Amino acid sequence: MTQKTKEAMAASLKERLRKTTLQNITVKDIVKDCEVNRQTFYYHFQDSFALLEWIFETEGTKAISTNKTYDTWEQGFLRVFQYVEQNKMLVHNAYHSMGREHVERYLYSVVYRLLINVINEQAKGMNVPEDDKGFIADFYKYAFVGIMLEWIHQGMKERPEDIVDRLSKLITGAIHRALLKYEQ
Repeated sequence: MTQKTKEAMAASLKERLRKTTLQNITVKDIVKDCEVNRQTFYYHFQDSFALLEWIFETEGTKAISTNKTYDTWEQGFLRVFQYVEQNKMLVHNAYHSMGREHVERYLYSVVYRLLINVINEQAKGMNVPEDDKGFIADFYKYAFVGIMLEWIHQGMKERPEDIVDRLSKLITGAIHRALLKYEQ
């Protein structure tokens, strides 16, 4: 029942975010939609921001779950773009409200996990300190998410496939070259 309750609250928040910004949605609205009491909501989430973060984290993990290798990172990143595009109003209303930091935190988290897996795969057999691998992942994470945030800010007009293709051309081989520079 717990997972179903969380999913029902998530569905309520997502539906409401298709129409309005996060600061206009109350816990009272969500629990009314789900026919549960406020105590049930607070048992699972601290506030509506925590629920939003749970939505992004749960769905984002699903979006890249099988695409975290060097050969599949493009597909994983494309899936993140497609998730954002498919949930355009939800992301737009969360991004343009006080929930912006949750959108950004979600993107940073998902993209970092994708990149660190690629970096660890590429670093096999190399002697690269973990903090340097993390630094490389952070560098690319900020670049990738920056591109995505700008895409969101500009109304998501460019096709995700075109963006990922351009990124692929730019960074093919770059992670391996970076690892070579940090190898001890």
